[in-house]
Amino acid sequence: MLDGAVVVFDGVAGVEPQSETNWRYADDYKVPRVCFINKLDRLGASFERSFQSILARLSPDAVKLQIPDGHEDQFKGIIDLLKMKYYSFEGGKGEKVIEGEIPPHLLEEAKKERAVSVERIVEQDDKAMADYLEGKEPDLDTLRRIVREATIENKIFPVLCGSALKNKGVQLVLDAVAYYLPSPLDIPPAKVTVQKTGEAKTVSPDDNAPFAALAFKTATDPFVGALTFFRVYSGKLASGSYVLNTRSGQQERISRIVRLHANQREEIKEVFAGNIAATVGLKDTRTGDTLCDPDNAVLLEGIDVPEPVISLRIEPKTKADQEKMSLSLKKLSDEDPTFRIRGDEETGETIISGMGELHLEIIVDRMKREFGVNVNTGRPQVAYKETISAEAQAEGKYVRQSGGRGQYGHVWLRVEPLERGAGYEFVNAVKGGAIPLEFISPTEKGVKEALEKGVVAGFPMVDVKVTLYDGSYHEVDSSEIAFKIAGAMALQEAAKRAKPILLEPIMKVEVITPEPSLGETTGDIASRRGQILNIADRSPLNLKVIDSLVPLSDMFGYATSLRSLTEGRGTFNMEFDHYEPVPNNVAQLIIEGKK
Repeated sequence: MLDGAVVVFDGVAGVEPQSETNWRYADDYKVPRVCFINKLDRLGASFERSFQSILARLSPDAVKLQIPDGHEDQFKGIIDLLKMKYYSFEGGKGEKVIEGEIPPHLLEEAKKERAVSVERIVEQDDKAMADYLEGKEPDLDTLRRIVREATIENKIFPVLCGSALKNKGVQLVLDAVAYYLPSPLDIPPAKVTVQKTGEAKTVSPDDNAPFAALAFKTATDPFVGALTFFRVYSGKLASGSYVLNTRSGQQERISRIVRLHANQREEIKEVFAGNIAATVGLKDTRTGDTLCDPDNAVLLEGIDVPEPVISLRIEPKTKADQEKMSLSLKKLSDEDPTFRIRGDEETGETIISGMGELHLEIIVDRMKREFGVNVNTGRPQVAYKETISAEAQAEGKYVRQSGGRGQYGHVWLRVEPLERGAGYEFVNAVKGGAIPLEFISPTEKGVKEALEKGVVAGFPMVDVKVTLYDGSYHEVDSSEIAFKIAGAMALQEAAKRAKPILLEPIMKVEVITPEPSLGETTGDIASRRGQILNIADRSPLNLKVIDSLVPLSDMFGYATSLRSLTEGRGTFNMEFDHYEPVPNNVAQLIIEGKK
């Protein structure tokens, strides 16, 4: 959703490990940034030290546009190096911004700092550089134009300073957002797919174009209910109008539009291209859905939702929590498409699944904080799967005779392994009417149900081709239920003969570690059955990036281990990559644990 970002740093600590993580995310998505060194009124604050940490650990392209007058309790004001003006902030909350001349005792330092910054800025523009070398000083408009162009291209990162708590410098940061960060017209237009024709095209941020927006977040607000945040890519939207949800094909009425501020909402009548707003009470709109003009159905690039890879058993602590638990889980799963809920038919337990330990910990914490639901949780479970590694066939015969009409179902099935990730395929190859057509579908239902519970350790079976090729029926006794049971029996028997194996989720893990900790980090990955694919430099930060594939079952508690190996500076992110057969010694432990 972001066209630009303001990265906030602590004036005492400078660049922290989390700052590095977020900076890398912005690098990956090429988001232009403005830096704000905050908390200069805190004990131990140093603008220069924080600025040097940005240069050393994030980017050598950071350029000072301001310097502070004093630190800690002596922090009085800010010098703007481009305008060469002094700003002080008066009033109870620093709301009066007073522009004045730079005090004589600070003038020399300001001139020196300005010369360095102006030199870095004019390097980005050949004409300005030529003029500068000839002794012509660039004017304020030229400098701002060059800074804006270079910031949008991620060639420089302007650095500002202040104290947000006392509202000193915040007003100048907002000005900098307007001066230097891109407007929707400065970035490439959004790509869409026309729903009727499948044609790919772009939509421009024009208020008069057909409406197209992406719902990028849904949240439950205790006062107004379901809030859907959306970013408008083209056109405009007025309250009271109807929009089409391209995924569901349903029209939704926009009853209210609100502009979100930090802790309050402002009701507005209209929202225009390029803006972010929220609406209340949409019935069937989820994260990643496209909302558009009903007469111009288009699909914006959605949000990739990976499959959950870790599960947790969850139960309410008291009878009172029982009802609230299902309600809170429903609301949380509506907000977060990577969070899933299901019931275990065997044990009657509720299972929640997500992207990692921390993800599920936060879900449980939010249930307590936001919904007042106390729950007990079981051990995290890895989402193992089963498959077969050979071809086999088996007979399923279900015959029951009790007084009156009996039950008769008889099928022959052949099972074959498919390539990894292919899923499940059912083929009807019955010839000569050996099984009437009306019993084919129940047989497939039985097969599908049997695939849900594998023969090795009861995990779902995947990547299997099932061919129904023969069988028999009885004129009177055959029924749909009999063929469904026969299909399940045949599948279980065939799977046992087809060399069944366990599969485990393999995660693609990217670890970023300081160079001195590289040896310990790679050794730790190897001890977790990890396969290291690549080690790259992340210059100029003196960091190493390790790309590896590691089984999820060995990644529990990794965040704590990595922190202790790297003095708190190492970070990692992981996402599901593929399923792979489990080694025999590990498979034995899983089977015993399951039983």
